[in-house]
Amino acid sequence: MIKPYKLFGIFFLLFFLALPFWTNRANAEPLFQDATDLFERYSNAVQDVLLTGLSAVGARYRPGGTEPDGGLDCSGFVQFVYREAAGLVLPRTAKAQSQQGKAVDRADLKPGDLVFFNTMRRAFSHVGIYLGDSYFIHAPSSGGTVRLESMLNRYWQGRYNGARRLLQTENDVAAFSDSGMTADSDGT
Repeated sequence: MIKPYKLFGIFFLLFFLALPFWTNRANAEPLFQDATDLFERYSNAVQDVLLTGLSAVGARYRPGGTEPDGGLDCSGFVQFVYREAAGLVLPRTAKAQSQQGKAVDRADLKPGDLVFFNTMRRAFSHVGIYLGDSYFIHAPSSGGTVRLESMLNRYWQGRYNGARRLLQTENDVAAFSDSGMTADSDGT
């Protein structure tokens, strides 16, 4: 039987894939400026990260959680997605994850990048995965579920701390093998 959070994930995946074809009524412009399919623009590893993240939409938030069935917190969500999709073993906390990969300017964000926020009066206390066009996916807080949100929301704009790139967007390999990340034992 399909778990409820997976059904939500499938729904949001279909919703997210349909967004380029919808328009913003106020501006009569596509929500995604480039109507090219989001997944055609990036490597297979990045696609896998995005799809794995989207499949967890609806999973409940649980402090310290690292698996969708038992619940996820923000860093557990990122850790789970990158382990399952790209075979990378990331540190457990958002702060430690903020030291992985390569720093990325906000203007240069690409899908799959980790985005960090100050939500607990300390830098890098929250993490999510950038989807593109100012959207990210994350496990927000107690009582919530894994969901998509806009970084243009005033709450997130004021708390943005930075971003890190863990994967190259063209060659499907870990971009920064010397950054402390490790591959799963199957060699991926």
